[in-house]
Amino acid sequence: MEKIGIFGGTFNPPHIGHLILAETAADALRLNHVFFVPAAEPPHKVGMPRASVEDRLKMVEMSIEGNAGFSLSRVDIDRPGPHYAVDTIKTFQEQFPDADLHFLMGSDSLRDLLTWEHPGELVNLCKIVVMSRPVVPPDMDSLFAEIPELREKLISISSPEIEISSTNIVARVRNGQSVRYRVQESVREYIYNYGLYTNPTRESIK
Repeated sequence: MEKIGIFGGTFNPPHIGHLILAETAADALRLNHVFFVPAAEPPHKVGMPRASVEDRLKMVEMSIEGNAGFSLSRVDIDRPGPHYAVDTIKTFQEQFPDADLHFLMGSDSLRDLLTWEHPGELVNLCKIVVMSRPVVPPDMDSLFAEIPELREKLISISSPEIEISSTNIVARVRNGQSVRYRVQESVREYIYNYGLYTNPTRESIK
């Protein structure tokens, strides 16, 4: 059975930490492929400086170029909102009916899982792969109490704790600080060549 990883996020911008986490998961779980799924207009990040959808798609393409095990997916971009992870997984089930789906997330996302749309249904549809991040750990007792099936579907993997965030990268760009080595060099050049995060016409603030 083909094993597929699904890695969702705003990717505003995609950075080295995203790539390392995806590669770590692919290696640890022997995934056949990992799909990066940029969010269209994430409702929990309203008002934050954000590159346009097309700019974020382009940066993801640049970031994963040369890795045959990574692909960009437009499943959230090309369908009308609101966009929830459970619907994303259903779309992948339709596209890959015989695949073993693995939804990749950081421990910070797992901590907030109960606030997601239909978290129990999401857990039933795929395996939940949690990668450690330097944040407050989730309350596992509460999660298991609310979603008992999570005990069977949860996979924890050890990954490097990389303290790089898209929010910090955007702040550094806006402050005129270097982001070299935090993002792929092609992405760094794209950000500066097109004035991302400093040119309002390149942003999609809702």
